[in-house]
Amino acid sequence: MVVLSRRIRSEDWKPVGVSELEVNALQVVRSVDNRSVIAGPGAGKTELLAQRAAYLLQTGASPAPRRILAISFKRDAATNLAARVRQRCHRIHAERFDSMTFDAFAKGLIDRFGQALPERWRPRSDYEIMFPGDRDYREFLSRQIGVPPAHIGTYADIQAISVKTFERRHLVGTPLPLDGWLQPTPAQWAAGCYWQRFLHEGKKSFLSFSMIGRLAELLLRVNPMVQDALRLTYSHLFMDEFQDTTPIQYELVRTIFLGANTVTTAVGDNKQQIMRWAMAMDDPFSAFDGDFGATRTPLYNNYRSSPELVRIQHILAQALDVQAVAPVSKTVGTIAGASCAIWDFSTPGVEAAHLAAFVAAEIKAQALSPRDFVLLVRQKASEYATVLEPAFVAAGIPMRNEAGMVGAIMLQDLLVEAVSKLIVNVLRLAMATRAGRHWTTCQEALTALVGIAHDDEIAQAKFANELDAYVVTLKATYPNSPKSKVASRAIVEDILRFVGREKVVAAHPAYGQGGWLDEVLDSVAGHLLASSCNHTEWSSALDVYEGIHAVPLMTIHKSKGLEYHSVIFVGLDDGAWWSFANDQIEATAGFFVAFTRAKQRVVFTYCSHRGARTNIATLYQLLTNAGVKKVKIA
Repeated sequence: MVVLSRRIRSEDWKPVGVSELEVNALQVVRSVDNRSVIAGPGAGKTELLAQRAAYLLQTGASPAPRRILAISFKRDAATNLAARVRQRCHRIHAERFDSMTFDAFAKGLIDRFGQALPERWRPRSDYEIMFPGDRDYREFLSRQIGVPPAHIGTYADIQAISVKTFERRHLVGTPLPLDGWLQPTPAQWAAGCYWQRFLHEGKKSFLSFSMIGRLAELLLRVNPMVQDALRLTYSHLFMDEFQDTTPIQYELVRTIFLGANTVTTAVGDNKQQIMRWAMAMDDPFSAFDGDFGATRTPLYNNYRSSPELVRIQHILAQALDVQAVAPVSKTVGTIAGASCAIWDFSTPGVEAAHLAAFVAAEIKAQALSPRDFVLLVRQKASEYATVLEPAFVAAGIPMRNEAGMVGAIMLQDLLVEAVSKLIVNVLRLAMATRAGRHWTTCQEALTALVGIAHDDEIAQAKFANELDAYVVTLKATYPNSPKSKVASRAIVEDILRFVGREKVVAAHPAYGQGGWLDEVLDSVAGHLLASSCNHTEWSSALDVYEGIHAVPLMTIHKSKGLEYHSVIFVGLDDGAWWSFANDQIEATAGFFVAFTRAKQRVVFTYCSHRGARTNIATLYQLLTNAGVKKVKIA
């Protein structure tokens, strides 16, 4: 890894930590105008943005003290991009790179400036996050809202509002009017009642993330000083996974940065749009190109998948975009036999046993690890885990349902929570026999958290001594991993006291809202205890916590942005894809996403006990067209 802290001339700059970039990628890295980048699976979207950040920071194209803002749809994507920039840049430069999700960005604006909103739209400062669904909207419209004034409409008009579209079309479908809807339709009146109920009734305000996004956009319209501050702060804006951007998120960005001198780069792949159900725009790239005058730039290389998988991917891609250009694989195939197959099983039990035996054999034959494999399902991961996990354990391979809940948080989300990573880093440093490789990671993370400047050598040396002393005490106090909930929570609180709760909240404002930090800490303590049940030694318990030696099971949506040697998609049947007919485009995009996670192999499994495959015959036909064979396994 090569990182530079000195400023270098633009013409002398070269890609950092990689041998080369494709021509179009290098052009985007050096660009001075707005760009929309269409980058297919394995094209290196994260690497492209990391290299662009390195170029801008190292050459002074983003001059200090200005910063770069990167906003992504998923937290995993935001975390991964921040980590990649730290690998490519000196710490001095990486400190000027802010990577977060759209939701976190909007929430940060409301947390800092929300009290400047007009009274009608002003939430209480201690508002809490809610996650309403169709059932909640049905309850509100049918029982809670009551009869509208006569000049608005009738009770029947309110009952005629579709629960499925109430949020998307009416509640957050358009920017909020400063003074409310002056001559509202029945649906607008209902939306206004919903807003006022959850903003002002009761002791606390309750907001969904979509509501927060709309409030943030209004905040920027009525407070131009906040808009000006953001424009002055950020010289460049990156938008990752742009195909999944919602109108709420896009309009927030447009309100802030349209017409500013902030240079914007939007990166994504319209063939991987799998969030239409969550209000993703139909064609955000065209909107962005039109509004921001962006130059569209495609990437053609695939650095992830073998040539045979890339060939099949292209056939799938053409079902989503007939003009899709065939990508070029830059990876060598390493396996013998078929790179893709459909396995038919007689029962789920036979399926589970065969998959476990197959993974065990491949791990041994090719010197792979369990994390080189992934089990993907469309939905209801826990039901599949009930059958699959015993078979994998019997084969000597742990399997973990990463879509399972730990307290109020999904396990996969918990592992990327900032406070979860912080606690694991400190425990790794304290409990490892040879902790050298954990020292730099831990010290850099903590010194930034407690606010020590990178060039304050005296303060850094003092903190290093304090950290040394603390981890010695921590190991002496807790020599073994916890065996009770009380002990587990005590360890978590001990580390938090050393770092400082207020410092954690200051660095991650979301933890200052409601009881979210305590919910995360409860989940961390619960997962730490569960990981310690069969392991007294800390190293083994922490390995289990992070799932280092377990085959992960997750849903398609949670696999986005990840990659594995072999992808095993369990359950290619009508039952799992029950909604296929409702939105074939999104379903096919999900199928494409699942396929493109693989570097070397994709296996689809089918079991007639779970359902037929009539409704999803289109997907099977795509695989048949690509020459993928079905194999019946007794």
